[in-house]
Amino acid sequence: MYFKEFPDFLYDFRYGTKLKTSIVKDITRNVRFRKEILSNITLYDEYDIIDGETPEIIAEKIYGNAEYHWIIMLCNDKYDYLTDFPLEEYALVKHIETKYGTTANNIKHYVDERGFIVNSNYPGAVPITNASYERDLNEKKRRIKIVSPQIINAIIKNFEELL
Repeated sequence: MYFKEFPDFLYDFRYGTKLKTSIVKDITRNVRFRKEILSNITLYDEYDIIDGETPEIIAEKIYGNAEYHWIIMLCNDKYDYLTDFPLEEYALVKHIETKYGTTANNIKHYVDERGFIVNSNYPGAVPITNASYERDLNEKKRRIKIVSPQIINAIIKNFEELL
């Protein structure tokens, strides 16, 4: 649905000496949410992504339409399924194994009681392993904003006007 409303234009493709003109979508348009929508705390709720949920699953669950996945992605400034959303447990384990190998349980750094990185000799310093560091990064991706279903029509209208 996101690209469906983007305007079409003619584009010339060259294949050696041959020229073929095709109708393509103008995906160079840059559509974003208005900052005043996101700054108004009453217009959205926070949501914790459950392991395995995709933007389509969340959109279907919240808005009743999986095609509104782009609203979830734009609202949260998330554009990449692989890096912007939490990995499922098996994928996270694989990622940690691939990135760190046998050093997954080595100490990456130390933190104090507030979570600030400190030296190992700091009083109360807690060691953070490579694996726990990656798990923490993954968990931080779980909390997202969900735009209130009551304003979906206004968002879609605004989106269409911007195109």
